[in-house]
Amino acid sequence: MPRKGFQRIHHLLKRKDDNENLRLQEPAIQESEIFLGTGEAIAGGNPSLLWGCARIPVWFDREGDKLSSSESVREHPFLSKPHWTLLSLSVPVFFSLIAEPLTGLVDTMFVARSGSVSLAALGVGTAALSSLFWIFNFLAIGTQTNVAQAAGKHEYPGAISMTSLALLLSVLAGIFIIIVGWPVAQHAATVLGADGPVLDDAVSYMRIRLVGAPAVLLILTSFGAMRGLQDMRSPLWIAIGVNGINIVLDALFIPGAGPMPALGVVGAAAASVAAQTIGAAWAVAVIIRKLGWTSRLRLSEAKHLLQIGGDLFIRTGSLNIFLLLATRVANQAGVEPGAAHQAIRQFWIFAALGLDALALTAQSLVGYFVGSKVIVQARRVAILGCEWGLVLGVLMAAGMWIGRDSLAALLVPLEAQSVFYVPWLLSAVAQPLNAVAFVTDGVHWGTGDFAYLRNGIVIATLVGGIGLLLIDTSSPWALSWIWLATIIWISLRALFGAIRIWPGIGSAPLRSEGESKMRQIA
Repeated sequence: MPRKGFQRIHHLLKRKDDNENLRLQEPAIQESEIFLGTGEAIAGGNPSLLWGCARIPVWFDREGDKLSSSESVREHPFLSKPHWTLLSLSVPVFFSLIAEPLTGLVDTMFVARSGSVSLAALGVGTAALSSLFWIFNFLAIGTQTNVAQAAGKHEYPGAISMTSLALLLSVLAGIFIIIVGWPVAQHAATVLGADGPVLDDAVSYMRIRLVGAPAVLLILTSFGAMRGLQDMRSPLWIAIGVNGINIVLDALFIPGAGPMPALGVVGAAAASVAAQTIGAAWAVAVIIRKLGWTSRLRLSEAKHLLQIGGDLFIRTGSLNIFLLLATRVANQAGVEPGAAHQAIRQFWIFAALGLDALALTAQSLVGYFVGSKVIVQARRVAILGCEWGLVLGVLMAAGMWIGRDSLAALLVPLEAQSVFYVPWLLSAVAQPLNAVAFVTDGVHWGTGDFAYLRNGIVIATLVGGIGLLLIDTSSPWALSWIWLATIIWISLRALFGAIRIWPGIGSAPLRSEGESKMRQIA
């Protein structure tokens, strides 16, 4: 059961003399009181949520009797302020997502002072570990969906059970990564092209970072549970804290300070592990305070989470295959196309964080309304999410084209700029399509439609991959053809994502025909 009372709750709870169900009496919400995220559970052990920009009733009364689900849904701020709710939840998600890439840039700056060998080793190590940890991202995604749907159903024990199980699996998976990754580290670094001193430093970096694997997965899973509760602020503060600690330790460990010797790339790894361990303890403490903990775990839920992991593993693998194949073809086309492609790809990845924030927010809101069986509102989230995604995509496209010369001077070597501009324009044109692909991914995560997403990206990758393999790498337009193939790949992802919602092909969870059977919220 929860351990602390909800903070900042201005609710008045009273029980009527005739033992009617507990009702929530709350004052009018002033604009100055609007805030993000959830609070903790109210005194007396009653779980309650403070949503993105307002408050909703508690899930249970003091005796554990469930309150009216429809009454709770009516209090959700999305119904009265849909645009504000969607955006106010997305903003802290965006800043929590960019915290780690920014810290990666700081890592690079410090390590670069140690020489090119250390910097190359850092590149090899981070590439290998990022791919490895990405495989286990299903713990975060699956937990977020299940907790969001449990919130919609008002199944508080289910939210506790799923989160407790996911945290336990995170620790076990982290230990598995250490055991398997330690002897494999040298081979993985060799496959990525490291040799000599670079290989030695890369292996040292990877093995130290592997020690922090349980902490990394605990943070990911905890963030998923918090976002499932639509608490977007806690992950932001934890991300800022963890990355702030990492930067401070970088300044001490990498170049050395006082009696501390210069550790170079090994110091970067040690700083990351220390910061992540602190972050994991912080994140788990927040989860226990908000939800509590149970040792009564359900094996059926573990099977369900692992099934999600299988679907997402195939999806993530297909996505990586296409991106790696595109990079390979670009490098085969020559040094200049390879350099220009890397610059476009890096900007693309960073720009996608804004779309990812919308996707994660849509996942939480859709999961909540699907759990509440208010499908009409889940579809409304999908519509508004895609609309704002398209707005963001158009703005990014315009900014990319307007700032093309400045970005080319900043990101692209002079000799590669001649092959940069046309592919850059194509990548800009693709941004609105990319927005639809990302947001619909989040919508389908929220419904738990993971198998459909798996199948869609496999088909898109097969078509796009064939297009890449057909490109003549000796052509001066090779890089432009690569980005045309990328547009086709993204278009298919966006198409499959959209038609599952509108009109709703197959056994679509958001099929409009089923809405009449669901509870409608005025």
